[in-house]
Amino acid sequence: MSMKLAILGLLLEGDHHPYEIRIKMKDRGMDQYTKLQMGSLYYAVDRLAEEGYIEAVETIQSDSRPDKTIYRITESGRKLFEQLLLKKFRDIEPVHHPLYMALPFSRHADPAVLAPILQTRIREAEHRVNQAYQLYVEHQHIVPRSTQHLMIGMYEHAKTDLNWLRRLHEDLVQGKLGTMGEPLFPEDDQERR
Repeated sequence: MSMKLAILGLLLEGDHHPYEIRIKMKDRGMDQYTKLQMGSLYYAVDRLAEEGYIEAVETIQSDSRPDKTIYRITESGRKLFEQLLLKKFRDIEPVHHPLYMALPFSRHADPAVLAPILQTRIREAEHRVNQAYQLYVEHQHIVPRSTQHLMIGMYEHAKTDLNWLRRLHEDLVQGKLGTMGEPLFPEDDQERR
């Protein structure tokens, strides 16, 4: 569903062939904030065309390359786009993090083994923060405000993840993962919730 939404949304901006759509997705960092399987892009384009949501407007032929079919969104595609868009805004999905299942049991891990793994994750999280910030800086003057909200959201989520990992690492190093009855939030943060 996300792939169809992305394809239709990009075709609202103009007619494109699938490779152009793929490039635009990568340029806008769509592969960073959602699970878009680029391999399924061509399949989704074919399905959307078969179902009449997009239509071929031109095929560019070349002797040295495969033909490129340029698509545009149809009126029924615009309606589907709106349905998919509104569904995404209505859907409330719980946050799933790969560490959530392991955290309750992390107190049983060898800190000498777990600490370097967390340090690597922290470095990767720092990279994501920097990458999200850079994406915003480079695009803030050329994308609509709705996209800026996305970029700022990515940046803020990445910063939150980084801070959380740093706190976890600190507790691990201090031997506190098995501590009970000691709140993690300072009192002033608990009052703000």
